[in-house]
Amino acid sequence: MTDQPTAPHRPDTPTLDRVRHPADLRGMSDAELTRVADELREETISAVSVTGGHLGAGLGVVELTVAIHAVFDTPRDKLIWDVSHQCYPHKILTGRRDRIRTLRMGGGLSGFTKRAESDYDPFGAAHSSTSISAALGFAMAREMGQDTGDAIAVIGDGSISAGMAYEALNNAGHLGKRLIVILNDNEMSIAPPVGAMSSYLSRLYAEAPLHELKAAAKGALEFLPPPMREGARRAKEMLKGMTVGGTLFEELGFDYIGPIDGHDMNQLLPVLRTVRARADGPVLIHAITRKGKGYAPAEGAADRGHARGKFDVITGEVKKAPSNAPSYTKVFANALIDEAERDPKIVAVTAAMPDGTGLDLFGGRFPDRCFDVGIAEQHAVTFCGGLAAAGMKPFCAIYSTFLQRGYDQVVHDVALQSLPVRFAIDRAGLVGADGPTHAGSFDIGYLSALPGMVMMAAADEAELVHMVATAAAYDDGPSAFRYPRGEGVGIELPLHGTPLEIGKGRVVKEGTKVALLSFGARLEEARKAAEELDAMGLSTTVADARFAKPLDRELILRLAREHAALITIEEGAVGGFGSHVMQLLAEEGAFDRGLRIRSMVLPDTWQDQDSPAAMYEAAGLQARHIVAKALEALGEEGARAAAARG
Repeated sequence: MTDQPTAPHRPDTPTLDRVRHPADLRGMSDAELTRVADELREETISAVSVTGGHLGAGLGVVELTVAIHAVFDTPRDKLIWDVSHQCYPHKILTGRRDRIRTLRMGGGLSGFTKRAESDYDPFGAAHSSTSISAALGFAMAREMGQDTGDAIAVIGDGSISAGMAYEALNNAGHLGKRLIVILNDNEMSIAPPVGAMSSYLSRLYAEAPLHELKAAAKGALEFLPPPMREGARRAKEMLKGMTVGGTLFEELGFDYIGPIDGHDMNQLLPVLRTVRARADGPVLIHAITRKGKGYAPAEGAADRGHARGKFDVITGEVKKAPSNAPSYTKVFANALIDEAERDPKIVAVTAAMPDGTGLDLFGGRFPDRCFDVGIAEQHAVTFCGGLAAAGMKPFCAIYSTFLQRGYDQVVHDVALQSLPVRFAIDRAGLVGADGPTHAGSFDIGYLSALPGMVMMAAADEAELVHMVATAAAYDDGPSAFRYPRGEGVGIELPLHGTPLEIGKGRVVKEGTKVALLSFGARLEEARKAAEELDAMGLSTTVADARFAKPLDRELILRLAREHAALITIEEGAVGGFGSHVMQLLAEEGAFDRGLRIRSMVLPDTWQDQDSPAAMYEAAGLQARHIVAKALEALGEEGARAAAARG
């Protein structure tokens, strides 16, 4: 373990102020650790009120965070937070308190664990259900001689319902090596957890007296008077054969401890100390917590304060700038409801994100036609495949970054079978404060590569309404439409969507010299760029491709034939729309005729969090960058035009 100085203690110093690193916790009494937890909760609330971010999850693990760092030898012992949106208290305790009010800001701390940020973040996370697999990797590396200590995975009741978590539990039980899994059971993931696993955990909690006995037998034997220890051991053996308690986890090869109160330091500390001293194989500690604990506005909220903008600490009221434009998410939800009113075959599926995708609105109108399958994107995709094969019209609403988790199912269970599943891809493009883990950078490339896929992108909220209608009407195979996070441009919405002709774009402004071909929500920036180019004497066409697959061959070839320069623009990584256009033009010999073409995509880097405007500025996808790219493509002619204006 790295030596870390202990902050000097002064009687008037708040206990948290004495903690610069977790090593400072290890010399404190249990009473002092309890005070640290109380002050840590207040500090977390104060910080998130300034920055916005994930509040409820962090408040639910304050005591657990203090206890783990006080008992285990972090960073040598590896603490891995599943998803890690609950990691703000952890960051405060691990040398980052002085920067905690930079969370999710440009140049500031990530809202998730990040290996490059601290030795106390041994594994980065922002998607769920990965912690046990990663912790098992650390544990087995230790067994093979690597200089690492214990591996501790903290995973929520929602995340443990995903298939990957079961795969890891099964493998860990088979290997039988020392591994510590803490099930943070708050009965409240992002949305209320669904499925048999959630019901199972609820039954465990309902059997409190029985499981308190089992907890004593399994987790705290060393703290019982000697005459009671043998009786506790006999109780343990009696309980092993019963159908309640830890049976599921024990069948997977884990010693099960709990449930225990995850907010009671007098329970947490003895159990963790016993496990650290005695565990010789995989152990699962079942801790009951409350999301939003200790902050009334969060505890009283439907989502327990899961994610918040900047807010007033006293009232909990979120500070939000007024806007007249609806969010793309809400536009999608209302358009889908409108289509479903007229088509009883339309159903909607999401993976634990009904609020985030707008399907809470759809579910309110059509509760029997809306399915939240939990944190299970792979299942969601194949479930939609089955619905489509049976003649229904499923819309699979998943964020771009999360759809990646179900890509094999998109390929084999949907596209290969030409099943008409409609993928509604929210959070396409850059997403601001959530950073690279949540950016929708790759869906254009990974979906457009698939034979038979129809791939659309909405330039504005009105186009999104039409694309929902297009997907609803298209039955010949899979289709997808992508749209960004945040509010629309304020355009008037149609009363009903009108299906678009598959593979046909539109020209929104005619010119003669430069063609700007936009795919998706950069169209407004392309319009602004065209105004600047026109002012330089470079007559500019602006076109909205609408489709990356199939391409509008006629439109693209006409633009190439009638303009000196063609610029493609998209909110996606290289390998997407622009690459498909380049392939078409190369096959058609457009380069042989001297066409000057450039492709504008997201940079080939992981862009850290910032405001959306700052991120698109850094990505080089604003109007001024489009102008510069057109001038560069035109060479000397472009330079003369720029000089004449300037």
